[in-house]
Amino acid sequence: MTAQLIDGKAVAARVRAEIKEEVARLKAERGITPGLAVVRVGEDPASKIYVTGKKKAAEEVGFNSWEHHPDETITQAELLALVHRLNEDPAVHGILVQLPLPKHLDADAIISAVKPEKDADGFHPMNAGNLLLGRPATRACTPYGVMRLLEEVGCNPAGKRAVVVGRSNIVGKPQALMLLQKDATVTVCHRKSDLPAEVAQADILVVAVGVPELVKGAWIKPGAVVIDVGMNRKADGKLVGDVEFAAAAERASFITPVPGGVGPMTIAMLMKNTLEAAQRAGK
Repeated sequence: MTAQLIDGKAVAARVRAEIKEEVARLKAERGITPGLAVVRVGEDPASKIYVTGKKKAAEEVGFNSWEHHPDETITQAELLALVHRLNEDPAVHGILVQLPLPKHLDADAIISAVKPEKDADGFHPMNAGNLLLGRPATRACTPYGVMRLLEEVGCNPAGKRAVVVGRSNIVGKPQALMLLQKDATVTVCHRKSDLPAEVAQADILVVAVGVPELVKGAWIKPGAVVIDVGMNRKADGKLVGDVEFAAAAERASFITPVPGGVGPMTIAMLMKNTLEAAQRAGK
């Protein structure tokens, strides 16, 4: 393997340490303790794991944190009422509604009901729109974390060709916009794209599609920085990303492992978004 591993766990730990230091200053100088409220509906096993990780990180950095865990039979009106109460609670600076929601609930309507300034996930249409327009906005946590990883390895996107595989609202689209803001030339790929040809052009490659080892190592441009957002469990129980790791690592200059790459950064940037919301609220 020639590529250097990008240690997301180590970078996330640094981000959390920076946040913890700022939280202590915020408490001492302005009497403000950032507060994060997480809403988890029902008993989705993956959601339970994610929320547990988020609560642990919130406690580590010195936040107040609350988990609201309504039963999966909650109605749309009841969930909207809970979001409204959190919107109006001055102790709550960040609100996160854990997805997916049960099918009878309208996730778009629930996310849109969160006050944009309390939208810790960066999913609110106003925050997404401000990102598109190049204005200050709360940023979606996963692509925000990817940008920090690029910074950590000294990869300046300016003038580079960046290829984003996947066009989801949660990762692909905001990732493309963040790279564009940093003056990369950005291509967004989807199921109709000629993936081998597009990937071969990428100085920076970000893959977020949820298909095990979709991107083959032989497609990677020599020296590329490869960020694999995917996490998939194979039939044998092994966790793999969306990139064929071993073969890609022979050609890339830097590559994220799965697990331990992008995943830890998502939670770290959620904490950063909540801290910044508390800082704004206290002005």
